[in-house]
Amino acid sequence: MTTTLKGIAASKGIAFAKAFVLEQPEMNIEKTQVSDIESETSRFYDAMERARQELQIIKNKTLKDMGEDKAEIFSAHLLVLEDPEIIDGVTSKIKEEQINAEAAMKELADMYVTMFEGMDNEYMKERASDIRDVSQRILLHLLGVENTSLAAIQEETVVIAEDLTPSDTAQLDLTYVLGFATDIGGRTSHSAIMARSMEIPAVVGTRQATSSIQTGDFLIIDGMEGEVILQPDEETIVSYKEKQQEYLRKKEEWAKLVNEPSITKDGTRVELAANIGTPDDLSGVLDNGAEGIGLYRTEFLYMGRNELPDEEEQFEAYKNVLEKMNGGAVVIRTLDIGGDKELPYLDLPSELNPFLGYRAIRLCLEEKEMFRTQLRALLRAGAYGNLKIMFPMVATIEEFREAKSILEDVKNDLKQEGLQPAEDVETGIMVEIPSTAAAADIFAKEVDFFSIGTNDLIQYTMAADRMSEKVSHLYQPYHPAVLRLVKQVIEAAHNEGKWAGMCGEMAGEETAVPLLLGLGLDEFSMSATSVLPARSQLLTLTKEEAQELAAEAVNLPTAKEVEALVYEKGFIRS
Repeated sequence: MTTTLKGIAASKGIAFAKAFVLEQPEMNIEKTQVSDIESETSRFYDAMERARQELQIIKNKTLKDMGEDKAEIFSAHLLVLEDPEIIDGVTSKIKEEQINAEAAMKELADMYVTMFEGMDNEYMKERASDIRDVSQRILLHLLGVENTSLAAIQEETVVIAEDLTPSDTAQLDLTYVLGFATDIGGRTSHSAIMARSMEIPAVVGTRQATSSIQTGDFLIIDGMEGEVILQPDEETIVSYKEKQQEYLRKKEEWAKLVNEPSITKDGTRVELAANIGTPDDLSGVLDNGAEGIGLYRTEFLYMGRNELPDEEEQFEAYKNVLEKMNGGAVVIRTLDIGGDKELPYLDLPSELNPFLGYRAIRLCLEEKEMFRTQLRALLRAGAYGNLKIMFPMVATIEEFREAKSILEDVKNDLKQEGLQPAEDVETGIMVEIPSTAAAADIFAKEVDFFSIGTNDLIQYTMAADRMSEKVSHLYQPYHPAVLRLVKQVIEAAHNEGKWAGMCGEMAGEETAVPLLLGLGLDEFSMSATSVLPARSQLLTLTKEEAQELAAEAVNLPTAKEVEALVYEKGFIRS
């Protein structure tokens, strides 16, 4: 009988094949007392070294098969093996508690994974995945257990797993692996990101794939709708074959738009930009025809290390991106760290509510030397391209004024030193706090632009943590309250002759594009892989019809009714 499992659509496409269920290796870890501390510590170091050798092999293979940016994931894993907090943490447990290395490793890893998974930040969740992956590799060596190899798959299959670690995905041979589905994970998990880069369909977060599916079961993976169809009948298979062909046809059409402008059916121009975390993300941006960078998250330069990056390192990273964008606008966000995103080398306070705490611009205005170093690097790099600087988490006009004043001081210092800082750099703010959106008319008189960070704006507006299962249903991008704030920000910008963009996930969503066009958004910044579908969608829209849609949507009472309206009016042609 045909059964459908619902999950999260992580990577588009449709795959048909028999299932290969990845069994988790049995790891029965018992906590035992040891007397020979030196021998037990030596066992731990030996397991670490074997893990290091394996990871280096996987990194080299990934570099050869998938490129430098994906190989960097394993550089992060190798850094975990060098992390003194982990090494010292395990060896201290062995010595002080006189326990076996397996138990010490598992206790420490579980603590870090739980801590990082509780943070509302993509990078830190990836950090949890890194630690889980590396610690499991060490534990397998300590226990003498053989790991299941996905590289051994020799027939067309779809992989079913509780989760796929970066090490797992690096082993996938795309000749045979046509897609995958997992019990856990979200759109920003390692497995989802890797699936999109490999362009294979993936569904994550099904909760029950491994318990419902057996190796050999015939499946359909629908990465558009986030569904896994078990034992489909002939009629269902035929229907999905047609859907697959339609998607492949769309991809061919999208590819033709790489060098085309982003323009509506009636000739309205908007800008489609991409969000990046590191210079390594640039290949995807350029391959997908993005016209600029709408958000460069600079915090990645500060993470996974033991000290602050110096001015020269930052200068080279920013210059690299600006030059390669060849005149396209690059909006670089100043350091958004603190609160839930800790740096081990900064003594940040522990807070009960870190999302509303000491972070981003609040931290930078206190740690002025750190802030000034970043601004120096930015202004120097700005001479090599079209730089725009954006301050995050701004709640008051005083914060913006102080940040702008420091920027001007830094510019004057560089000139006195005989250096050539960029002139006339636009400075704006990320609108992610409801108070800022409500006072957008005040800010618009002084900023050069707004970029709406919907990920935080939505959860702050709805007072609902999107990572909390119990209230995640309240995280509603299309709630009229959210749409009204977005409208208010855009109108405030336009009234002062300024531009407004959006760099949250919402900017690339098919349902959102006609609404945002109708609200007057100037710049849409999204994941690189969403750029061409959005450009294609714009060609089917007219500004006037979108404006009528948006005017009606902001007056509806519920998010569901807004989404239904977009479909009813024919703005999404599925």
